[in-house]
Amino acid sequence: QLQLVESGGGLVQPGGSLRLSCAASRFTLDYYAIGWFRQAPGKEREGVSCISSKDGSTYYADSVQGRFTISRDNAKNTVYLQMNSLKPEDTAVYYCAADPNYYCSGHYDYWGQGTHVTVSS
Repeated sequence: QLQLVESGGGLVQPGGSLRLSCAASRFTLDYYAIGWFRQAPGKEREGVSCISSKDGSTYYADSVQGRFTISRDNAKNTVYLQMNSLKPEDTAVYYCAADPNYYCSGHYDYWGQGTHVTVSS
């Protein structure tokens, strides 16, 4: 069974930073586009960011543009989401997912179990 495991969530004050990691086991992330999603309590899941595997192209939701940065380290089989200038509205469970296409097509076959991020003073 292919697995994605997120880590790095936690409690942070507004304006703070966190770096989330998405690590793969039993498959290599090299050939997958990877997306980050989040779901806040009582809200629908929303796409946050995506990074392609072919050329490293990145995409961001308007709500996180300029604050979040997605990156990948294929040697470590891991994708990261650096989150800066965090706001209370960023509070959610964050998930990563693998898209079998080289580019961010929106078709995700594998999902992690999520990591909680709480932004509060």
